[in-house]
Amino acid sequence: MKNYAAPPWLPGGHLQTIWPALYGHRPQAPLPPYRRERWAAPDGDFIDVDWLQGPPSRTLLVLFHGLEGSSESHYAQAFADLARQQNFAFAVPHFRGCSGELNWGPRAYHSGDFEEIGWILARLRQQHQGPMLAVGVSLGGNALLRWAEEMGEQAARVVSAVASVSAPLDLGASGRAIGRGFNRLVYTRRFLATMKPKALQKLAQHPGLFKADALRAAQDLYAFNNVFTAPLHGFRNTDDYWARASAKPHLRQIRVPALVVNAGNDPFVPADSLPLAHQVGPWVTLWQPDQGGHVGFPKGPLPGHIRAMPQAVGGWLASQIDHDRSKDSSNG
Repeated sequence: MKNYAAPPWLPGGHLQTIWPALYGHRPQAPLPPYRRERWAAPDGDFIDVDWLQGPPSRTLLVLFHGLEGSSESHYAQAFADLARQQNFAFAVPHFRGCSGELNWGPRAYHSGDFEEIGWILARLRQQHQGPMLAVGVSLGGNALLRWAEEMGEQAARVVSAVASVSAPLDLGASGRAIGRGFNRLVYTRRFLATMKPKALQKLAQHPGLFKADALRAAQDLYAFNNVFTAPLHGFRNTDDYWARASAKPHLRQIRVPALVVNAGNDPFVPADSLPLAHQVGPWVTLWQPDQGGHVGFPKGPLPGHIRAMPQAVGGWLASQIDHDRSKDSSNG
């Protein structure tokens, strides 16, 4: 992915985003069905975790999905395909309300939800004895990096390495970008088409949580976050949420191997908002190819496939396990 180039038949960030989501995933063999577990959250709510069925594995790969994503998202299926090929155990914890059933509590999820990431990874660490790797996509990538930043040196006790793909590391810049022009007409409309009904269901669960008229009037993510996401999760407003939840200002705090992948033509993540090498610490590796779109990175002749990105990211993550083993053997 560091030197990724898109196929000639699929030019531009929008096509490299939309085509893979609609047509790009073609597993090399049918994937087995997921096995679902329901976990009680620390606050009495629940989340659903989907596990790829297969033989036991020493290595566990955990994927945190993006905004309104799930284990059925094209990128989750692509990583599941990779996990099967590499004989990794594979788990997709769903953020609250994203597994097909509305969660019970008066909250949902957000881009800086590192506490949610934290208890999920801690529980996985308790039940899995071998190496554990974590990858976050888009919103999930920013939240995963925020967890690594908050944990500092303690993160390495939980995971061997983390990776983010197409994460909006500067939420303000990404929020403004997705609220303009073609982005607003296509992507914002698509997100709000599921987010607003779910928010109104949440209001029916918990009357008085926010003003329904203000929610219905929201035409972009900034307004939606002002009414719903920010106040429900302890932020003053959208600006406070975007400022405090962004991973970019804290990347130097990371003390576990971390790969950060962003395409320069991502419609959601402006290239000038991406971190530069001098803005991250020695634990962070930046891959910033000029092309790829948002969670796209298609390869091959028409209709293309999206296996290249999971293979590259998964290969980097696995190499960190091998690196840890070599350090242990040399110290021994």
